[in-house]
Amino acid sequence: MATEKKASGGITRKFIIALIVIIILALGATGIFYYLRLYGPNVTDQQEYLYIRTGSTFQDVYKTIREQGIVKDSTTFMWAAHNKKYVNKVKPGRYKLKNGMSNRDLINMLISGRQDPVKIALKNLRMKENFAGYISKKLEADSTSIISLLDSAGYQQKLGFTNDDIYTMVIPNTYEFYWNASPKKIMAQLYGAYKKFWTPERKQKAEVLHLTPAKVSILASIVDAEALHDGEMPAIAGLYLNRLKKGMKLESDPTVIFAANDFTIHRVLNKQLAIVSPYNTYRVTGLPPGPIMMPSINAIDAVLNYQHNDYIYMCAKEDFSGYHNFANNMAQHQINAQKFRKALDERNIKR
Repeated sequence: MATEKKASGGITRKFIIALIVIIILALGATGIFYYLRLYGPNVTDQQEYLYIRTGSTFQDVYKTIREQGIVKDSTTFMWAAHNKKYVNKVKPGRYKLKNGMSNRDLINMLISGRQDPVKIALKNLRMKENFAGYISKKLEADSTSIISLLDSAGYQQKLGFTNDDIYTMVIPNTYEFYWNASPKKIMAQLYGAYKKFWTPERKQKAEVLHLTPAKVSILASIVDAEALHDGEMPAIAGLYLNRLKKGMKLESDPTVIFAANDFTIHRVLNKQLAIVSPYNTYRVTGLPPGPIMMPSINAIDAVLNYQHNDYIYMCAKEDFSGYHNFANNMAQHQINAQKFRKALDERNIKR
């Protein structure tokens, strides 16, 4: 009897031990299963960024992730998203993806809204329409909404600009924006940069010239359009300031080209000079109402730190080097102009 009881007790102990082992293995397997779902690598190298548009739902995000092959296993991503309650915490933006990211890391990034900002270099954009179009290619905001804001009389008045000179607010530089930034946030950032750029020193130099910062930028846009070489900018700025002081028309070819809205023109003809436009400085006296391009910082500073000279006229050099012949009298200017016209004819440049 004692032997039978001992054998029975041994079997029971073995059964309990086996059961415990099974439970431990099951829990371990379950733990590994959940660990891999959360911490295992899942993000692929198919896309560099995940873009989530403003107003997107979790289903929109999930659809994008599946269609673009952003994760290897979309089912585990779905499970993890629900587990971490991301489905009700969708935030728009541009998110940097790393090959091998886990569901946990990806979802934590999305929940926190930890975006990768977009670097945008703003320069050489002729008109605000070009600026708006360029921005819309880099960010979520569309060009129409940006132009609508810039054309708003209330917005212009609030910042102290007009419809013609509002574009002078954009100082060329490299900026960082969040991809989903609204037009108001984009322009607020640019306006902040504008205010920092116009230091008390720069403003004081503008006052000496009897020009507002906007008018300095308008003149700088002409100087920039005329100068192929930055080294000539202070001399050109001095020339135009001389003409303004004397009450002479600026007679700048780039303003005529702008008025004609034909930037393929290489030789300004009489028919272009006759264009009726406030931007045609052969017809109107003083500065045009707005910039003819986004002036560079070098051009703005060239106006503020212009070269003191007695130049009244200039003409492109006949060697097509991009430099100019300057003159302080009409006779010398006519000689310079004739040289350049002859060079154009020899190259058969008719327009």
